[in-house]
Amino acid sequence: MSEEQMGGNFAALGQRLGRIKTAVALGQPDRVPVQPFFDGIITRYTGGSYEDHFYNFEKAGNCAIEFLKRYPNVDAGCVPLFYSGPANELAGTRIIDWPGRPGSKVDKYSTHQIHEIAFMEQEEYPELLSDYTGFMLRKYIPRAFPNIQGTQNIVFADGTILDSSALNGLYNPQTLEAIDLLRKIGEENAKAFEATMKFSGIIAGMGYPGMITGISEAPYDILGDYFRGTLGIFEDVTDEDILPYVEETVNRFADMQIARLQYLRFVDIPFKSIFFPLHKGMDGFLSESLYEKLYWKPLKKIIMALIDMGDVLPYIYTEGPYDTRLDFLTDVPAGKVLYHFEKVDMKRAKEKLSGIACISGNLSISRMEFGTKQQIIDDTKYLLDTCAPGGGYIFDFDGSLENAKEENLDAMFETLDLYGKY
Repeated sequence: MSEEQMGGNFAALGQRLGRIKTAVALGQPDRVPVQPFFDGIITRYTGGSYEDHFYNFEKAGNCAIEFLKRYPNVDAGCVPLFYSGPANELAGTRIIDWPGRPGSKVDKYSTHQIHEIAFMEQEEYPELLSDYTGFMLRKYIPRAFPNIQGTQNIVFADGTILDSSALNGLYNPQTLEAIDLLRKIGEENAKAFEATMKFSGIIAGMGYPGMITGISEAPYDILGDYFRGTLGIFEDVTDEDILPYVEETVNRFADMQIARLQYLRFVDIPFKSIFFPLHKGMDGFLSESLYEKLYWKPLKKIIMALIDMGDVLPYIYTEGPYDTRLDFLTDVPAGKVLYHFEKVDMKRAKEKLSGIACISGNLSISRMEFGTKQQIIDDTKYLLDTCAPGGGYIFDFDGSLENAKEENLDAMFETLDLYGKY
C-alpha cells in the first residue's frame, strides 16, 4: 500500500470515527453513520463460513476484508472476533456449542449457540459470596469445563506455614494435570487473540474503525446466563429468602466488572467502547421494581464508572421488546451512551431519548433474509425519517445479520446513500 493510500485511509478512518462520535454526542455529522451488525454473513458472502471464526482465522479475516471491499459504505462494525475451537475442545466447554466442534449439530454458517445450564445451585449463593475465587476454582470450572477437574482440589487451610509443604493444594497429580491442560488452552486462545488483533489492524488500516473494543454484561445477566440459568434466576427472584442473595450478588458483580475495566483508563486507542448485550431485562421478564433494583441499578453503576473514566462509550445493546424500560434508559448523562434496540417503537424511543442518548437498531434481519427489496427500501427510509432528524442516530439492524438476499443488502445501502445525508 502506497503512502498516498495510507494517508487517504487514515483520513477516511478519522472521518468515519468522527461521524460515530458526533452522533453519540447527539450531533449531526455529514450523514447518518452506518454501523450494521454484520456477523456470519461476512464469511457466507465471501466463500467462508462461521466455522472459520473458530478454526481458520486467516480465511475468516480475509473474508472480512473482501466483504468491506464489496460493501464499503459502512462506518464501523465489520472487524471479526475469533474464538478458538481447539481451546474449547480441550476444555470440554459446555456453555456453548459451536460450528466445527466434533459432533456438533450447529450449522457451519451459524453463530455459536448458548446452552442453558445452571452451573450453580440455589443453596450455593452464600459460598459464591463468601469465596468467589474458591467457588470458581472448585465448583464452577469443573462443571462448565469438565476436562478441567483438577482445580477442585485447590484448597488452602489455616495453619503453620514453615516451608513449601504449604503449597500441597497446588501440586497434587490432578491439579498438575489441569495446569498442563490450561497451558495448552492458553496457547490456543492466544492464537485467536493474535488473529483478532492482526485483522483489526488491517481493517483499521483500510480506514474502518472497530465499534467494539471490549465486552461486558449487565450483572443480572451474568448471574442468569452463566450461573443460575433463565429458569433458575426466575425462581430466585420470586423466593423472598433468596432475593437478598440475588441483590447482593448482582451488586458484587458490578463492582468486580468496574475493577476489571480499569485498564480503559490507560489504554491508548482512538475509540473506546464497551459492548453490553442485555439478555434478561426485556419487557415482561421482571416487574418494574425488580428491574430497577436488580437489573438497572447495577448496570447503571457500571455505565457511570465508564463515563467517569473519560472517553469510554457504554454501548448498550437491548434484546427483545424494551418499550416499558425506556424511562429507565433516560437516567444517564446526555451524549455519553449509545442504545441499540431490537424491538421497540422507534418513534417513541426517539422522543424519549432525544437530547439524552444516541439510538440505533430496529431494521429487521428476518426481513433482510425473507422480505422484498421494496420492503427494505421502505423500512430503511422509515428509520431515517423517524430517527435521524436532530441527530443522535446510528443506522443498524435489529440483531446480528447472518444471511440476507443480495438485492436486499444492495437496496439498503442504496437507500442510505439517497436519504442518509443531513
